[in-house]
This record gives sequence, structure tokens and C-alpha cells, in this order.
Amino acid sequence: MPNSNLKTKVPAKPKAPPKPAAKPAAKAVAQPVSSAPQKSLHLSRERSWLGFNHRVLLQATRPDFPLLERVRFLSIFSNNQDEFFTARVHPMQALVRAANASENLKAQYAELLEFAHILAKESGSVYALLVLELARAGIRILEPRDLTSDELNYFGAFLSENVAPYTDIIAPSTLEFLDSRAFYFAAGGAELEALFRLPPHVPRLLEVPGREACFVRLETLVQERSDLFLPRALPTRPLRVTRAANLDLKGAVDWEELAHALESRLDGIVARLEVAKGFPWLSSVMERLGLRQQECFEIEAPLDLRFLEQIADLDRPDLKFSADPIRKRTKFHKTPFGYLEKQDLALYHPSDDYATVVNFVTDAARDPQTEVMRATLYRLGHNNPIAEALLEAAANGKDVAVFLEGRARFDELANLYWMLRFQQAGVQVLPYPTDLKVHAKALYVRRAGKGFVHLGTGNYNPATARLYTDLSVITASKRLSKDVLEFFTALEESRAPKMEFMKVGLNAREFMLKQIQAEAHVKGHIILKLNHLTDPGVLKALAHAADAGAKVELIIRSSLTLIHPKFKVRSLVGRYLEHARIAAFKNNDDWQVWAGSADWMPRNFERRLELIFPILDKKVRTRMLKVLRAQLEDTKNAFVLDSSGRQRALWGGTKDSQVVRL
Repeated sequence: MPNSNLKTKVPAKPKAPPKPAAKPAAKAVAQPVSSAPQKSLHLSRERSWLGFNHRVLLQATRPDFPLLERVRFLSIFSNNQDEFFTARVHPMQALVRAANASENLKAQYAELLEFAHILAKESGSVYALLVLELARAGIRILEPRDLTSDELNYFGAFLSENVAPYTDIIAPSTLEFLDSRAFYFAAGGAELEALFRLPPHVPRLLEVPGREACFVRLETLVQERSDLFLPRALPTRPLRVTRAANLDLKGAVDWEELAHALESRLDGIVARLEVAKGFPWLSSVMERLGLRQQECFEIEAPLDLRFLEQIADLDRPDLKFSADPIRKRTKFHKTPFGYLEKQDLALYHPSDDYATVVNFVTDAARDPQTEVMRATLYRLGHNNPIAEALLEAAANGKDVAVFLEGRARFDELANLYWMLRFQQAGVQVLPYPTDLKVHAKALYVRRAGKGFVHLGTGNYNPATARLYTDLSVITASKRLSKDVLEFFTALEESRAPKMEFMKVGLNAREFMLKQIQAEAHVKGHIILKLNHLTDPGVLKALAHAADAGAKVELIIRSSLTLIHPKFKVRSLVGRYLEHARIAAFKNNDDWQVWAGSADWMPRNFERRLELIFPILDKKVRTRMLKVLRAQLEDTKNAFVLDSSGRQRALWGGTKDSQVVRL
């Protein structure tokens, strides 16, 4: 494995306890401690993220997870790898191909691809094991050789009626125009003669009629009957390309420009080629696509394991997670505004029902005393009751304005849809700030002259709220509502917000650096829970604090580009996707807790409008610290990371922080 690869240690099966010793054990002798300083581990952001997706892949091997949930994790891993090559690899690939590329950068890129190859091979092994387990559970993925002659005749007719009419033969000379992430076949003899594409509307797994829970992969049938797709039967092999999908948008962007940019997004250069093992035309395809050997993946398992989602969605409750209990806040639901005038409401989703947030927005939209509503919207999806409530508020004559971030990666089209609906309903869609993406999570309501706000770490999307762990705070705090109103007023007036308590942009980084520096002593204690921690200035300050004797505990889901020997680092990967961002500072035993939309990365401090807000309610602070401590003690979903490059899985314990409530 590459030098920087996080070597993974998973729990072994428990051994029988040793027999009691006949004599008392000898007293342990203290061993001398090496005086040589341990080195910090430095990783590129891309390499660190691949380490996270490796942890996702390992979920498919967890003995304590139901079978279909493990199958789903393998599908998620595959989709993540696609997005990695689509969105993350291209910038490094472009730099490596430049004439002045440094040897160090070339080595980093080669190491990154080497690890990606290791993961591809490991995912194939996991697939093979899961197929065997599925068969034992009565779910079978068959090969054409397992079918009867009548079944083969049926599928031949199926291909002729439902697949072949929707494919066209493509000349090899047009290889460089293959669509990203589509499933193709190459056909020929000594030379590549033709290509054709599987139609995307046909599922990759087809049910075998008359056999319960038996499936056959579409591509294996196509390979058996290439005569239905070509002028004559030829040997065929699957292939697939992944292209860079970056939108080239700089400065102020309008919706029309965004729509035009989307039309050409998937025309980027090829970042990865995947082919079946033994693909006979690999050299010629590589040359035509301008790829290097390491950018080509010969896959033993089926290409594109996302099709396993079909298996994971089968109606087999015995092979899935049982439903976790969800807490409903009935007192809040009865009189939300009266409740907030007495106390704040803090929610930790999905343990706390996200319907509480939806109902708050819907109640505000319908309340005759509501005058103004404002919201930042990032990833809405196509069915969103919060967006519908804002439309209803406008129909009820209220002053409604939203900041809808059209540049949310891979959600641009859905947000274009909502932009049209908002405009038609009379909702004001605020203009883009120049050179800044708005990622803040805030909603403001003015009712009977009083301000109420929702602040959170997750998107206003109930669908993802069932799958992600996120924090919500709903409050009538005059200090916070004043800041949130100022944030929206600044967006409307196209200027920088001037807030008293909440932090944004470079101001947020400067403030957090001061908080870290204040803990740089032997009694200091810092707890950070983030998805990504890659900002060099923050990491340097944390290392300094640790060297000064402070306790630095990091709960980082995905990317961490520096692991100092004195950091205590863990990553939580479990049933739910960890998504909350929380920072806690001991502050001489008067803990200060902050939360918000931002991961601590250079782009988020410098090129985004993020909101980081203080937890002012002492009771809420205490409960949030309880959640953080539970995550630091988790023995069910945790990986412990260290500066040697190892990651150790803690599975099989009883401490599950994902079910801890605020």
C-alpha cells in the first residue's frame, strides 16, 4: 500500500479468556520513552477523502449491520467514487499534465490513483462475498449459464423489444465523445470495431420470471446476445468513462448563465476509464482518450456497483435496520411561538423529528400575524415541504424572500426548477454576491413585530434529514434574530453583513483562531466536530495548542489534512451520515459552544458565506457537550486515526452515539 495509506485494523473475533496464571504476574517494568519527536501526518485533501470512502466501503463488511444495509453501503461507496473522479480529481490531474508540474505533485497524484486502484480491488472482493451471503438469504444474482433455455429465450425477446431499439452503433473514431458515467460496450476482434450504449431507462438487474428474488444482470445478457445489437455477433466487453464535471462560473452569476453552463458540464476531460478485466483493446482506447495507465481501471467485479441499490431496496425487513424511535416535540407543535418566547428549542436529527422544523415554517406561513419570512436554500430536492410553505406564505400576502444557491454541486437543475416556481409565486429570489457562494443555513420569521429564527447545520431538506445527523436551533433570542436579519438585509443590499454575535467568512476564521489560541495551555481543551478540516492556519493553531499541553479532540467525518501526534482523532461512519458542525472550547471551565454550516476549509472561509453561531442557552450548551462526549466514547461507529497513518475500527461495542439525544 502507499506510504500515506491509512492502514485499517478492524476488530477481530473475541478470543477465549486466558486461564488464570498459577503465579502472580510480575510487576510491569516501565519502558524508556523515545525522545525522538513524532512527526505529523500530512495528507492531500483528495487522499484524505479517499480514506473516508474506504471507511464507507468497510461498512459493507460490518458483522453488526443487516445484510441489505451492507449492500447499500457498497452502492454508496461506488457512487462516492464516481463523484470523486467527477469533481475532485480533475484539478490535480490538470496540474500534473502541465509542463511545469513538480515531481512532488506527480508523486502525490500517482499515490492517489494507486490507492483508488486498491479500493477498486477491495470493493470487488466485498461484492463477491455479499453475493454469496445474498444467496444464503434467498436473493440470487444469476449468470446466463444459470438460466434455462426457456428463460434465455424470454430474455432474448426482452432485449429485442426493450433494449436493442434504444441503442445505436457508435464508431470507435468517436470514443472521445462518450458520455460520462454511462454504460457502454466495446465490440470487435483483433481491432475495436464498434461501441454501443446501454439505455439508461432499463434497470441493470432484471427479475427472472417465476423465480422469487432471482435476478440477472442486463450486461451479461447483452454479452450473450451481441447479435441483437450489431450486424453480426462479436465479442463484447463493458467500459465506462468518468469525466470532470466542473462548472466554469466566476464572479456574479445569473440564472440564465447557470442554465447554459449546465448544458456543457459533462463535456469535461476524461478523469477515469473503467473496463472489464481482460479488456482486449485497452491500449488503443487509452491512447484515444489521452489517458495514462494509472487512470485506467481493469475491474474484476461488475462495473458501476450502484445497481446494488435495487437489491438494497427489496422488501426484506428482516435484512434491514429496524426503525429508530423518533422524538416528537408535542409542546412545541401546539404553540411554537409561545414556546420560543419562554425558551429555545434545540434538535438533533434524525433522533429528533425534522417535521418539527417543517411545522414551524408551515405554521409561520399560515399565521395571520407573520409579516416577513427569509430563508437560505441550498439543496432542496424536487419535493420539499419547506419550499412549499414559503410559496404558501407569499400566496398569503407575506413579504417572502429567499437566497437560493443555484451553484450547489449536482443540485443545480433542481434549484433552477425552484427558482422558476418562486418567481411565478411572487417570492423574491435574492441576487448572488460577487465571487461568493452562500452555504449558510438560516431562516427568519417576523411575527407581530418579533423576530424568530431557525439556525442549523443541515440543508432545508426533509429527505436528507432522515439520513444525516444535524443540529437545529430555533430561538426568539433578540441577539441572534437581529444578526440573522442583518445577514439577509446585507444579501438584499449586496454588501457584507455586519453582525455582533454570529461569525461569517474571514471574520469566522479569525475568531476561531483566537478561540484556539486561548486554549493553548495545559488546562486547555478543544473539541471540534466537522466533516472536513483542511484549513492550514487552523491546523497550525491546533498543533500549537496541542504542543502547549491542550487537549485537542477532533471528530472528523471525511477530510483531515494534518494529524498531529498529540491530536486525538476519530471519524464516525455509521447508519447515518454525520453532518453536524460543532466547536467547543473549555474557556476556563465556562464552555463556549459554536455550531454552523461551515466546514473549516480555505474555500469556506474565503469564498463562501457561511454562518457560525453561538449556543447562548446554557442548558442547550450542556446537552450539546453531552452529545460530543458520547461521540468521543462511541464504540459502535468510530474509527480512531493516528499520525502513523493507521485507522482502527471500533465496532461491536454498546456505545452508539448516533442514538444519543439532545
